[in-house]
Amino acid sequence: MRLPLIAALLMSLGGCVTSYPAPPPVPEAEAVAPRQPAETAARTFLSVVARVEPVAEEVCRARGVARTCDFRIVVDDRPGQPPNAFQTLDSRGRPVIGFTLALIADARNADELAFVLGHEAAHHIAGHIPRRQDQALGGALVAGVLAQASGLTPEEVRAAQNLGAEVAARSYSREFELEADALGAEIALIAGFDPVRGSGFFDRLPDPGDRFLGSHPPNAQRKAQVAATVQRLRGS
Repeated sequence: MRLPLIAALLMSLGGCVTSYPAPPPVPEAEAVAPRQPAETAARTFLSVVARVEPVAEEVCRARGVARTCDFRIVVDDRPGQPPNAFQTLDSRGRPVIGFTLALIADARNADELAFVLGHEAAHHIAGHIPRRQDQALGGALVAGVLAQASGLTPEEVRAAQNLGAEVAARSYSREFELEADALGAEIALIAGFDPVRGSGFFDRLPDPGDRFLGSHPPNAQRKAQVAATVQRLRGS
């Protein structure tokens, strides 16, 4: 299979609440705060959901992009799952946001949980799942046309389409993550939390760096996005 030619073809594919409460400044010592006890972490999570979910649904309705804004928050209690949060849709199209027990336990404060919840809700509010699917389909179509025009075999055309879908989807993943960081910070701020403090969560994540076609931006860029968003919303 002529992978270099396929790779060369794929290279062409790159490519309303108004009041915001200002939480008190966070002492530097809290940047390295230990984990909360399990019972405390559980209560913190429930209190965060109670405050952030209605704000996320209000922002969702105001944006008018998503068909439904009735979020369902679930906990993945399967043993051995790593710290993780995700957003998906159920069979009826209802947005679902999931947290693993490990992520809830790993959170150092309510602000981190609020920011993560806002971030995952933002993916739905901004319509990232259907947009990513559309981009993957477009990438597959373009790659297939280019591959056919270059005289590749049917097998090579299919390989080019699969790679084209992946390239097109990943090329927008960073954009979507930064967009969700900004909107997630806004949601957390409206709910009365400190997104800048919450973005300290990134300090404990492996830094994806600036890898070609990486799905996530560097952690420093994401923290800067949160800080800039909060500064803009506070008008300072």
